[in-house]
Amino acid sequence: MFFDTQAPPGTRLDAGLPVLLLRTDRNVFHHGTLGVIRSLGRAGVPVHAILEGRANPASRSRYLYRGHPWAPPAERPAALLSHLRVVGERIGGPALLVPVDDAGAIFIAEHADALAPHFVFPHQDSGVPRLVADKALLAEACERHGITFPPSRTPASAREVDEAAADLGLPLIAKWARPWRLAPGMRSTTVVRTLGAAHRLFGAARDRDPDGDAGPLILQRRIPTATGDWFFQGYFDESLGCLFGGTGRKHLAHPPQAGHTVAGEWVPNPELRRLAVRIVRLLGCRGLVDLDFRYDAGDGAYHLLDFNPRIGAQFRLFTDRAGLDLARVLHLHQSGRRVPGARPAFGRNLLVENHYLQQAAGRPLLRPRTLRPLREADEFAWYAGDDLPPFLAMGRQSVLRAVERLRTR
Repeated sequence: MFFDTQAPPGTRLDAGLPVLLLRTDRNVFHHGTLGVIRSLGRAGVPVHAILEGRANPASRSRYLYRGHPWAPPAERPAALLSHLRVVGERIGGPALLVPVDDAGAIFIAEHADALAPHFVFPHQDSGVPRLVADKALLAEACERHGITFPPSRTPASAREVDEAAADLGLPLIAKWARPWRLAPGMRSTTVVRTLGAAHRLFGAARDRDPDGDAGPLILQRRIPTATGDWFFQGYFDESLGCLFGGTGRKHLAHPPQAGHTVAGEWVPNPELRRLAVRIVRLLGCRGLVDLDFRYDAGDGAYHLLDFNPRIGAQFRLFTDRAGLDLARVLHLHQSGRRVPGARPAFGRNLLVENHYLQQAAGRPLLRPRTLRPLREADEFAWYAGDDLPPFLAMGRQSVLRAVERLRTR
């Protein structure tokens, strides 16, 4: 196995602190999981992960120390706690527990006392991850603290859907307050272009989520994407000091205009960085954070779209010139080591190959002028010359899924 033994002394990790990745959402194409496995594994850290099995391309990585069986859902906390205790005992010592989705981050914060005998993790107020991840609660918090947020409505009837569309204008954004509780097949965020589509989505919500587990449907004013999609990722210590952070520009998203980063670039933006740090401190979130923004040229302000209290899937974009990234910052800090100052690599870009090619299917592979050609991306979500099996497995899975979609049509 290859280890990053040439890393500067200040960035070398403690191999005596293993890591366990916790993901509660079944998604074999979650490239953030693979990113953490590679980053920490290359640094010599034993990385364990709860995975769906060999169907997950990340399970093929040479840097995965051991995969563990899929866990019970967070909605069954006693069962999930028991599962994690068993995995912790199997690892054989305190391990750094790293959530890679919102439900996992919420679970760890709300069950910190029960997890502490087997795991280490950033401690914070137990209710904060739920506050920032639940989009309805986040909107209320933004209003209390004066944080700029797109105008929103939470309709409770068909009449209120009409009123929201009239007030906010079409197209608008529809999103669920608690996307981690969505029923299978439901999309967390959708661009709604017609009033009829808004009513169909509102009606389908009641049919497919009768118990309201996913929370209310939020209708939100759509800020034009031409003015800029941005994000901030960082790590905050127990005093809410930002030990590492970066601002990025999102050039492509999946789904378009309403999803995660497909093509992104590390761009210096001091104004946005100051705003993001202020928001994190106001809301009191410690550890890893991933915030999405959109700039509104109309009012000259950055609007907070989402706040994820965990590592972002595209975190490897923010790999500095010394090889330091957010996963390594987390490990350094939680193992009691000093976190060196960042050496930013502005202009660095990342590409998620499967979603990029999916969007480009049937048309020339055009990229925004601010990004380099496809073959020159600095970081790929799946391809790595020293770890090819996950990339090959992802390609095979993608082809099989495409064939299955065509067959079922």
